[in-house]
Amino acid sequence: MQNLLQRSLLRTNAVSGLLARQASKPAATFPSSARFLSTSSTNSATFTAAVNLSKLNNINYLQDNQPQSVNSSRSQAQFTRNYHSHHHHSHRMCRSNNGFATNVPGREVLPKNVTPLKYDLTLDPNFETFKFKGDVKIELKVNEDTNTITVNTLEIDIHSAKVAEQSSTDIEFDQEKQTATFYFKDTFAKDSTITLEINFTGTLNDNMAGFYRSSYQHEGQTKYLATTQMEPTDCRRAFPSFDEPALKAVFDITLISDKNLTALSNMDVKEVKELENDRKATIFNSTPLMSTYLVAFIVGDLRYVENNDFRIPIRTYATPGLEKEGQYAADLTAKTLAFLEEKFDIQYPLPKIDNVAIADFSAGAMENWGLITYRVVDLLFDEANSNLATKQRVTEVVQHELSHQWFGNLVTMDWWEGLWLNEGFATWTSWYACNAFYPDWKVWEQYVTDSLQQALSLDALRASHPIEVPVKRADEINQIFDAISYAKGSSLLKMISRWLGEDVFVKGVSNYLKKHQYGNTKTSDLWESLSEASGKNVVEVMDVWTKKIGFPVITVTEDAANNKIHVKQNRYLTTGDVKPEEDQTIYPVFLGLKTKEGVDESLVLKTREATIDVKDLEFFKINADQAGIYRTSYSEERWAKLGEAGVSGLLSVEDRAGLVADAGALAVSGYQSTLSLLGLVHGWKKESEFVVWDEILTRVSNIKGAWIFEDQKTLDSLNAFIRSLVSEKTHTLGWEFKAEDSFLEQRLKSVLFSSAASANDEIINKFALEAFAKYTAGEKSAIHPNLRAAIFNAVARRGTAADYEAIFKIYNNPVSNDEKITALRSLGRFENADLIQRTLGYLFDGTVRSQDIYIPLQGLRGHKAGIDATWAWAQANWDEITKRLPPGLSMLGSVVSISTSGYTSFEKAEEIEKFFAAKSTKGFDQGLAQSLDTIKSKAAWVKRDNQKVVDWLNSKNLDGPINDIQDGTWSIDFGQSDFFLSGFNTVLIDLQSSLQNQQFDSFKFDTLFGEPGDERLTLNKQLAKDMPVSSTMQSLVQRLFTNADDSHTMVDSSRAQAGLNDGKSLTFRAQSLQRNNQIIKDNLTVPVRGVIKPKHLQRPDDSSPASGECPFGIDEDDGVPMVWVYSRRIGQGHSQPDGASWITGTRSKPFCAIKDEGSPIIDLLTGKRNVQSV
Repeated sequence: MQNLLQRSLLRTNAVSGLLARQASKPAATFPSSARFLSTSSTNSATFTAAVNLSKLNNINYLQDNQPQSVNSSRSQAQFTRNYHSHHHHSHRMCRSNNGFATNVPGREVLPKNVTPLKYDLTLDPNFETFKFKGDVKIELKVNEDTNTITVNTLEIDIHSAKVAEQSSTDIEFDQEKQTATFYFKDTFAKDSTITLEINFTGTLNDNMAGFYRSSYQHEGQTKYLATTQMEPTDCRRAFPSFDEPALKAVFDITLISDKNLTALSNMDVKEVKELENDRKATIFNSTPLMSTYLVAFIVGDLRYVENNDFRIPIRTYATPGLEKEGQYAADLTAKTLAFLEEKFDIQYPLPKIDNVAIADFSAGAMENWGLITYRVVDLLFDEANSNLATKQRVTEVVQHELSHQWFGNLVTMDWWEGLWLNEGFATWTSWYACNAFYPDWKVWEQYVTDSLQQALSLDALRASHPIEVPVKRADEINQIFDAISYAKGSSLLKMISRWLGEDVFVKGVSNYLKKHQYGNTKTSDLWESLSEASGKNVVEVMDVWTKKIGFPVITVTEDAANNKIHVKQNRYLTTGDVKPEEDQTIYPVFLGLKTKEGVDESLVLKTREATIDVKDLEFFKINADQAGIYRTSYSEERWAKLGEAGVSGLLSVEDRAGLVADAGALAVSGYQSTLSLLGLVHGWKKESEFVVWDEILTRVSNIKGAWIFEDQKTLDSLNAFIRSLVSEKTHTLGWEFKAEDSFLEQRLKSVLFSSAASANDEIINKFALEAFAKYTAGEKSAIHPNLRAAIFNAVARRGTAADYEAIFKIYNNPVSNDEKITALRSLGRFENADLIQRTLGYLFDGTVRSQDIYIPLQGLRGHKAGIDATWAWAQANWDEITKRLPPGLSMLGSVVSISTSGYTSFEKAEEIEKFFAAKSTKGFDQGLAQSLDTIKSKAAWVKRDNQKVVDWLNSKNLDGPINDIQDGTWSIDFGQSDFFLSGFNTVLIDLQSSLQNQQFDSFKFDTLFGEPGDERLTLNKQLAKDMPVSSTMQSLVQRLFTNADDSHTMVDSSRAQAGLNDGKSLTFRAQSLQRNNQIIKDNLTVPVRGVIKPKHLQRPDDSSPASGECPFGIDEDDGVPMVWVYSRRIGQGHSQPDGASWITGTRSKPFCAIKDEGSPIIDLLTGKRNVQSV
């Protein structure tokens, strides 16, 4: 099953770690010669209910208005073509204790006196009353003499129960354990086979659990379909059953419905019988041995598309009008099934497979054997209107669910503590398959910033849990569908694959599947198969990783004198306050030492600490390609060197992304200063890879999230810093998407545009607002799907009531399903108090589906007003929230996490703890504890590093014209200035040599948007030749001075850089922005004939030049002026000071400014004001 919420929440803010991609080349392998340097159960009261029993043949129903009994959501399925030629007992049964999971003290499991063999189930849903009638006959093997039979049941009315002609004399219900025990007069003998027949009714609930109803709109009317979600423990909501994963059985299913409706189940149709009143009975073939949580059935008006490239029918179903968007998934299914069959050498065993889009669906998808169900947005893909991120998401989810047909369906975990054997494998296999089909997506590179970071973020919390987590009650199981079972599980498999070698690993996995098909397994069974395939002691190395909580941080110190490094491991916690008793585990750590000579994969740290010889300490990195599950902490000096290595090409994409991730995480916990992260990313502005940028922007956004309640000036400086990282690159790459752009180039453009917009890049936000206006006026091509979210968010930040109405209209009438979700999340971005309350009001009035409640809450979590309002809403509406989202369902825990984890202070953590102290936290206690850990870690981070961050940002002069001053290189960002450059601003260059060397071929000084303050000096190749190539510097200057209105700025919201390169050349960068949907840009390197000596430039530590001395760079030989940028401080609308004038320089005299007394001049190279001049 795909857990949509844990992924979404985690990458929204990696600091939170609440819930939840290495190159396309084959992964390196570890050589064989490796060097090895409280859970409590609740005793619940039972009650006995006397039931009037009737002898019924087949199906004999009570009336639909009968009272309901009191008593939770998920499912899966699969089979072999030759199955029907064998009796089900002939299948290899990997069971212990007569089919039951190994008994663990305190675990709430069914008695072992009987074992289910086969179910014969008939169901009849009614769409007028939202009730269903059912009859189930369960064939049982009697394991001991007994006169009682206990089954799982929840929220269904049992009307009769009998074995042969012997009816139950009494039924005892246990609400806490969700069971019904039938008492019989006669004893059933050991080793006999009996059939228990139960007649029952239930409700097609709207909780997305068990057998439930889903609504959709068609031709202006609300329509319904009936569908299922059984995993983990909700089969008992649909029919009385032995609802444990180890109690596999065969299922014969019959669905009664109107003739015009489609009926689907795990298997293909055996027979359709006509009934009275235009009704029919659809009878399906017998399933293979399978667990109850994989049973599925659907009744409704469904349409389909299909693919016939595989040996069995493959269909994608959807409600009317959406079916064509299912073709991509159908085609992908055919290719993926063939790929998995080949790789694991086991045929997909069922005679068909269906993918079905369900409008109301709590998870991302559910792997029911042969009948996979999905959220609409995770299955359907509209090529014209969906973005690339959606395509990748659909690909990953579909392949995840198809992987489950082997991992989970064919071979199933023994008990829920082995969930990772299902979800970890399905996650790893989906990436494995995706990499084979789409090598240009470079998904193993993306894995480093996706699944690996999800795992590390959650596992860094004190409230995390081991991969193999003890679960004893049904209400605990939903909480472990998280990043540990999915992401850490798959990361462990990826690490093992690299250690053993991919081919050996896949062979071992194939043997594991063959040995245990149709049975149940524990982790030890996997280790055994991998050890047999590789000849290595897998359990010795890997058992710690599944049985122990957490992961280590490897601290590296250097002994330069002896060419050695010392490594030490300790448990890593986000809060940075590991206690001695929490730091007892020694993890086997694959060090992956990378040097200029290559990677030493043989080093495995199996002790607390060790010393390693390194031939050349000039360059080294631990955890090559970020293959290990740990963080690495270096000295400040080593971080600086690794930053340089990232620029020089010594580090892979995974290395660079991993360094950013480690620096960000270590800053949160206090192992490193936040300045290490800021310094690292500040030096990587020229980075070109999407994966690295994605992690950079995630980690910098995490700083914003942690500092969200700090003063506005600091937040403005953080936005200015982000603009200094992304604006230039965003404008350089542009935001048009061309056919020749690669998948990752498009993703990069999208993420940079989004980041620049959220950091208040004026030009990008101007474009966004204009595009939105065109889009809402009917020009649907005005917004590319890849930019939709960023543009909607920019509109929300403007935040007018009209903007809200426009986005709300899009939500109700979207062009695609992913646009609907984007619009819904954007409604939460509005900060106006009234609009926030309006959004919160939609959560329970039917406007927002229950499955989507978390989406606008995510938007609200992104700003201060939203965080406060969401927490206030949660407190005021707690009773209603728990009524609509019962604790047994995962949605409640998600809402609690989002509503609380945005805070950043110890005081708020205390307030939240106090609120829940008087509440039952059953079903979400783990998520609440993780949220509190998150808040406390952010509080400690801000308290520890706030002043350091503020000082660092101030040192970069991000609020003024100077971005960076160091070693003769100046970066001037006029867009950050609090004044307009006026009078005239000159950039004087020895243009003659540039023109002669054809560095550029024209100049243009124009107004881009026709508004004062928008003039640009554009130096560019292939531009309209307003000025001939033969123009001299003086003629250029003269032209600029005589511009019609010289009181306006020449460069505004644009970036100019002047740098001295080894005293031999001068780099000037003039970047314009968008004009007629084109990006005008260029970088010019201008050779100079002499050396510009620092003494000729006003530097920060120098005093003002003496009277008569012009603070300009000049050529010592002939006095040719090289470069100068300056301005007068005159705000917009002010006139030029009286007496101010400009004197054109000559080859013997540099350009200087003359001013009247008191007129301030700002030296843009120094940021100083009132600079003395002649």
